[in-house]
Amino acid sequence: MRDKAANLGVRLGINRDHYRIPPGLYALGDPDGNSPVLATCNYKLTFDIVRREMKIHSCWILVVETYGINVWCAAGKKSFSTEETARRVKESGLSKVVNHRTIIIPQLAAPSVAGHKLKGLCGFKGVFGPVRVRDLPEFIDNGMKATPEMREVDFPLSKRLDVAMVEVMGARKFMAWSVLICFVLAALGPGGFALHGIVWSGLGAFGVVASGFITGTFIVPLILHLFPARAFAAKGLMAGSAAGLILAITFARNLPEGLSAMAGTAAMTSWFAMHYTGSTPFTSLSGVDREMKIYMPVQGLLIAAAVLTWMGWAWLGIIRG
Repeated sequence: MRDKAANLGVRLGINRDHYRIPPGLYALGDPDGNSPVLATCNYKLTFDIVRREMKIHSCWILVVETYGINVWCAAGKKSFSTEETARRVKESGLSKVVNHRTIIIPQLAAPSVAGHKLKGLCGFKGVFGPVRVRDLPEFIDNGMKATPEMREVDFPLSKRLDVAMVEVMGARKFMAWSVLICFVLAALGPGGFALHGIVWSGLGAFGVVASGFITGTFIVPLILHLFPARAFAAKGLMAGSAAGLILAITFARNLPEGLSAMAGTAAMTSWFAMHYTGSTPFTSLSGVDREMKIYMPVQGLLIAAAVLTWMGWAWLGIIRG
């Protein structure tokens, strides 16, 4: 139950960066010298999934040091590498434990683990297993042969929502600061220097931030496949513009407020949607860098335009008055 509670916490982003186990060789069930060897990361959530799915098989689990990062992200950051895997093989004395010389490597580790180079470093060859851990028993029973379905990577709704729940916890400080900034800006003009005006203007501004967060974190992944653009930030701009238009039509008192709502919501939605960039099967580290370089300036310009329009119209009204 303690593990289940901790796993739930990690799903929500609690203690995520420190949820790890010591690297080394672990026995699952009652393995012997002929039992398969599975390499994995030392992110405990991944390790627990491997244990759960392989509970009817006896095997050896070789845990490499990835600093508490999952297989895919660790491979992208080169911490789950050919060299690190070979080092763990040697340090664990694996050659004295098993009779064969084969290690099953997670397929998602392929960006930084070269199976053919592994043998030259430690004497064990690497065989890439299936994408999903649940297919490991069938993969092993089939003589380490993968079906085409085992090689396919998908990003179903359930997985997208898993990431969304982590984003809720990750954004809590950002949202808290946003509330403060919105009310400070409201006090500088749009609130009309009156308490009730500041409250309503501040809440309205934060409503734009909250709409961007909800749209970017939940709506974009929900209808991910409907957007024609590849970049998540671009998908966010599309969804955010639509959400901002609804806000403008429903709540804006004038055209400048409506334009501010649209620009601000589009920027915030794009920002939060961009958090998914590294969580999908069709992005890479270079792709993430490229997307951020292109769209972060766009997001900054939209936020600046939203604030200046919102504040400028209020000050223009004061000057005229």
